[in-house]
Amino acid sequence: MKIAVFASGSGSNFQAILEAQKEETLQAEVALLVCDKPGAKVIDRAVAHNIPIFVFDPHNYNMKAEFEQEVITKLAEHDCSYVILAGYMRLIGKTLLQPFEGRIINIHPSLLPAFPGLDAIGQAFDAGVKVTGVTVHFVDQGVDTGPIIAQQAVTIEDGDTRADMQRKVQEVEHALYPKTIQSIITKKMKEVSIHE
Repeated sequence: MKIAVFASGSGSNFQAILEAQKEETLQAEVALLVCDKPGAKVIDRAVAHNIPIFVFDPHNYNMKAEFEQEVITKLAEHDCSYVILAGYMRLIGKTLLQPFEGRIINIHPSLLPAFPGLDAIGQAFDAGVKVTGVTVHFVDQGVDTGPIIAQQAVTIEDGDTRADMQRKVQEVEHALYPKTIQSIITKKMKEVSIHE
């Protein structure tokens, strides 16, 4: 099964997905990277692995529907069945949501519904929580409101800095995300074989 990964930053989750693909713990092919930040480090990672890239600057479009329509064209060209958001810092609009309903997955660095939106690790750190975590969920029109697929808790020790918290959360993300994507793909393949 072919997947597209959307990312805006350094791409550490993108890298974790690629490593899982290489180790064959993820039976999916990353067929496209979509990036909305020209110059983001994730682009270098894709280049290093010879993965096709679609980079765009949203400021060059009049409206979200325009660039999302272009993204849909690229997804079709590369035969992508699922969209995997990995640090993509942009809300998905209905132009992309409708044709990919139930096939857009996001990872969020908190135990949703706690600390949705931007800087969830900072929000959790400022709140002084003793447990935070990671959530993988389907994407809907809200901000981190879609149906939850998987969650894993992360314990915060006394004296942990914000950087410690970030490191712990990312370690869990890098293990949980590929595993969860694989479970979704396995389930989908079973459904397809039953209906054939």
